[in-house]
Amino acid sequence: MKVIFEPIITEKATNDSELRNRYSFVVSREANKIQIKNAVQEKYNVTVQKVRTQIYGSERKTKFTKRGVQRTKTNIKKKAIVDIQDGESIDFYNNL
Repeated sequence: MKVIFEPIITEKATNDSELRNRYSFVVSREANKIQIKNAVQEKYNVTVQKVRTQIYGSERKTKFTKRGVQRTKTNIKKKAIVDIQDGESIDFYNNL
């Protein structure tokens, strides 16, 4: 099972990583905090101090088309915020 899907690179997440040494990831909905911690330590070679998770519900959207009103929704996502030990960092832009 793949635990980490992608890092979240937004203005707020970048500010959090620079000031508080916290990094955000989109993770599998079935993954628990211990699995997320082990996956981050193995992939990025850092020491994880704390993991916090959040589950985002689906977004409902309505489209008005020629064929009528169509209602859609997005998938449910789980987000993990990982605190890294002081002095260590993760470089997301290294492998681009």
